[in-house]
Amino acid sequence: MTLKDFNKTDYRGLYISKKEHKDFGKKYVARFQLRKKRYMKVLGYTIIDKLDHTKAFALLQEYKQSIINKKTEKPKKTDYKNISDECAFMKELLGDYKSIDLEVLKKGIQKIYDYEEMKQYQTELIKLQKHLEKTNKKMIVLFEGRDASGKGGAIRRITRYMNSRHYRVVALGKPTETQKNQWFFQKYIEHFPTGGEMVLFDRSWYNRAMVEPVFGFCTPEQYEIFMEDVNSFEHDLVRQDIILIKLYFSVSKAEQLARFQSRKEDPLKQWKLSEVDLQAQDLWDEFSEKKYEMLRRTNSKSAPWHIVRSDDKHKARIEAVKIILNSIEYENKNYALDFKPNDKYNISVPKELSRMRKKRDY
Repeated sequence: MTLKDFNKTDYRGLYISKKEHKDFGKKYVARFQLRKKRYMKVLGYTIIDKLDHTKAFALLQEYKQSIINKKTEKPKKTDYKNISDECAFMKELLGDYKSIDLEVLKKGIQKIYDYEEMKQYQTELIKLQKHLEKTNKKMIVLFEGRDASGKGGAIRRITRYMNSRHYRVVALGKPTETQKNQWFFQKYIEHFPTGGEMVLFDRSWYNRAMVEPVFGFCTPEQYEIFMEDVNSFEHDLVRQDIILIKLYFSVSKAEQLARFQSRKEDPLKQWKLSEVDLQAQDLWDEFSEKKYEMLRRTNSKSAPWHIVRSDDKHKARIEAVKIILNSIEYENKNYALDFKPNDKYNISVPKELSRMRKKRDY
């Protein structure tokens, strides 16, 4: 909304739109300066609010007076009773809070807010799942990223309330002798979705683009064949009406180290720590080289990569859910929610590659 879209009226500070909405009519806005501060406000419309210049100017004066009154209001006396009641309520709510480490308490409270925010998007995921069932659509979501980048946690949040009969999480282990002698993609195809189903791959065929070549689990020739074939493979999947979403969780080197340290120290997380994890920091640059090549060569129009900054786990999970929800139109979408990508956490491939050419900290 800029002044070039409005005409001045005979009343100072009152403007009316040049264009007229077919249902609402022309729009009145107030624009004035008071005590070196500018104010602008929509006052209403000619048709729906039945405003003319005189009525609109009266609203402007009322608005201006409310600002003047607010500025000249005497500060309210401190309401000690309300403060006391609030303190008593907070103590009842928090219980024996003094015995809990302050940082632990802060994290716990933040998790409640994060939980409430995520719940709104999880409701949308249920709607999307119903749409897939109704239209017999198939969806594949790939979760890729370095160790401790947050893939597993994101998958758990995404599937938490979904109908387990219509989604599967696939995390393939070390290939069997039979699989080693098959076409490389065959072991993944066996787990592809049927109509109305979503399959989430916790690591996927892109193991061959990063993990396998770094640890020598494939030959340079096998690596190159994969890199040459994967775009065509994915293009065919999309042509077969499969919705393919590729998520790369990008964790920083410092944050990965902190998460590994947490796994060492926390008995509830020690099961997550593996021999491969222990080598991840030492092999950081080797993984960075393979990550760069993977993003550069396998980002395509039919199957683009979505880079999710994952140092902040909650923000990363929200962005991952948004990407999935934005991949297809579905019924009863709650447009009051924010579906717009947050470019601080949802990074384009060109931007990620540009950063990697300068630094290798992600």
